[in-house]
Amino acid sequence: MPEPTATVVHSTAACQVLQAQLGEWDNLNHLIVCTASKEAVVVDPFDAAYWFETAAAHGFRLVGAWLTHSHWDHTKGIEEALALGGEGFEVVVHEAERERGWSGPHTRALDTPPNVATALHVGELTFEAIRTPGHTPGHLTFLGHGIVVSGDCLFLGRCGRADLHGGDPASLRSSLKHLRSRMQALPEEWIVLPGHAYTLPDGRTPYHLTLGEVLNENEAMAALDSDEAWTALPFLAFDDALARRARDQS
Repeated sequence: MPEPTATVVHSTAACQVLQAQLGEWDNLNHLIVCTASKEAVVVDPFDAAYWFETAAAHGFRLVGAWLTHSHWDHTKGIEEALALGGEGFEVVVHEAERERGWSGPHTRALDTPPNVATALHVGELTFEAIRTPGHTPGHLTFLGHGIVVSGDCLFLGRCGRADLHGGDPASLRSSLKHLRSRMQALPEEWIVLPGHAYTLPDGRTPYHLTLGEVLNENEAMAALDSDEAWTALPFLAFDDALARRARDQS
């Protein structure tokens, strides 16, 4: 199988973002770069060595990893990242992920309540890490400099499932309402970068879309204001091995 290639999906004078799809669950990883300092962080590294090599090839210095949440496919590369990054390498996660039994390595645990943001920095850039629970208790969405990195809370055509251990559909709905209000106040040309790419009803499988497109076309966003429409969404819960395991854990 050919080596995945990181693609530049966002570029301004201050901020550049590289994206690559990695692993058997087709995770979308994102490298956020401060162009002034050449420092970078990777969101949800599936393969740490891949991102250290990619950063070095572009002349960037990888200084940290930000975790949207603690499912294994989003944290698989963390131990290796800490080993490769050495002293000073920062791994950020929300402490509420402990509610689903996660105890993985990190250097900083956020403690914000739902829909409240913490400032995170890479080089001269500042992003908001907004706690957006529902897919998991401590899920984070990263917002700033033209991008919304939404992990498994918000996909391009729908939202994440809420039936895994620690998930909650009411919390997810509240998180999406908060994100909608934030996104509506931002320029519609900003882009949404999710944790996975799924096929849209029109047959496309994009890896990113603009805020305007997501706000206008996302099925979950369209259902937020109707109890009936929200509970009828088919992707909030599945009858599969993951859901059965979650029921056992709960």
